[in-house]
Amino acid sequence: MAIKLIASDLDGTLIDHNNFIPVNNLTAINDINKKNIDFAICTGKTYSITKDICDKCNASYGIFGNGTQIINLKTGEEIYKNLLPIEDFNACYDLAKKYSLHVHVYSESEVITENLLYMDLRNYILNGSKNTNTLSFHIVENIKDYIDAHQTPIFKLVISSTGDLSNVKNEILLNANLNVTLIQKKGFYKDTIINKEYEYLDITPVHIGKGYALEYLSRFLNVDRSDVMAIGDNINDIDMLKVSGIAATLSDSYDEVKKIAGYISNNTSANAGFAEAVYKFI
Repeated sequence: MAIKLIASDLDGTLIDHNNFIPVNNLTAINDINKKNIDFAICTGKTYSITKDICDKCNASYGIFGNGTQIINLKTGEEIYKNLLPIEDFNACYDLAKKYSLHVHVYSESEVITENLLYMDLRNYILNGSKNTNTLSFHIVENIKDYIDAHQTPIFKLVISSTGDLSNVKNEILLNANLNVTLIQKKGFYKDTIINKEYEYLDITPVHIGKGYALEYLSRFLNVDRSDVMAIGDNINDIDMLKVSGIAATLSDSYDEVKKIAGYISNNTSANAGFAEAVYKFI
């Protein structure tokens, strides 16, 4: 088996929990490229939020929005895109408002919210609290009205709360058109960037996920899944790891991820566990 494609999550994998990229990780990426192995960033974030990181990491491909978009980062070509239907967004938005939950939305170049509180606040802080040519933050009175007025294409919807969202997830899943992932940022996994514990629902169209997207990219590149290595740490990385020939995770990853990974690094994300996993197999 010869690895031809390596896909990596960003936060908690390539980037540590304090938003720092260990130097050894960047060195490992350089060595990946020297071996003519395609390197793909596979993240829940949109391209506009991660563009600088993609450039810094010299990635060949990017899977964004947990699989709603795939881009050839060498040419700028959009390989794949699947947007959230407006009727599904409206149903989720109304349900969130029914339970007084926080909502924010990602378009191709915008983060739209009614109040910066959770992941939207995290991204606002990490992006220097500034609007740029590729990314802007919009705080609006009513997201639903804003999207309707501007005909905004929706890449991803996020519902957040400090409480338990499992029942809300189940209610949303009654709609067969949606894929919903529940991620908890509590306890050991507390969000240290905004110093807050919470959980959120990551909502995309059905048959969207890092695993689906990685399979699509593999077919596009004519790479057999046995020649694909995936590295991730969070719940939304599980399906990506399951479709890879080599599934690796880090010592500080979620326990659910460790259960399905074929390799667990000795090092944490802060101590270049990503690089350790790469050098184990290339």
